[in-house]
Amino acid sequence: MATIASQVIFHPAVSHSLKYGGTTLGRDKAYRALQYFARFYAWYLLTKGNKEEASRWANLKTHLGTARKLMRLGKPIEHLQAALKASLVSGPLAEIITTVARQIGYFGYLSSDALVWANSIKFIKLDSQTAQRLAKRSFQLWFTGIIFSIINSVLKASRTVRLNREERSLQASATWGEKDLGEEAARETKLSAIAAARATTRQQFIIDLCDVWIPATGSGLLNVNEGALGILGLISSLLGVKAQWLAVNGKK
Repeated sequence: MATIASQVIFHPAVSHSLKYGGTTLGRDKAYRALQYFARFYAWYLLTKGNKEEASRWANLKTHLGTARKLMRLGKPIEHLQAALKASLVSGPLAEIITTVARQIGYFGYLSSDALVWANSIKFIKLDSQTAQRLAKRSFQLWFTGIIFSIINSVLKASRTVRLNREERSLQASATWGEKDLGEEAARETKLSAIAAARATTRQQFIIDLCDVWIPATGSGLLNVNEGALGILGLISSLLGVKAQWLAVNGKK
């Protein structure tokens, strides 16, 4: 029994899970996935007339949302730093502008969200109208950040043809021989960088397309039902969980 227990406790999957859960971002992504599943499931139970069970899942969704706001208290500064760094790098001007705008949008969103959280736990006291306006402004800024992120992804995707052409050129120019090992290594490195950039852009674009409906509904621009928002949020959350899992455990 001791051997079996040892094999279970020290199994690589358990070690990887502990490593993942040891990061704030990892926990946030996992909580977000559960939060949006709870949002969908509460809606589903309500459609079936099971109000009592739906209430349990709705409460779970609410409290996970509150917990995640606490975990994000320092993130506005991270987005300000990211905006400043993006403004200092060289590259296409349109991509730089949209990246900076995205980070500033998220800074405003998370700053407003922190005030919403502080009011929800009664650390500060806002009248109901002010609290509603602040919550709506938070959604508007989140929506703005996502829109700039989508534009940025489209701009990057517009360079896909050139990257593909460059990739094919690199592959066609590949030569084999001991004297060309250095050139081969350089080509492989560049090919890997092109593929990684393309995959990152594609994943961010998918995440943004899923998430954009949430603040659009929260700010009153659209009226998507809770079930659809739950599923869309769950999909984007699982993509985020996967990316963070691979990053934490050193996989690409």
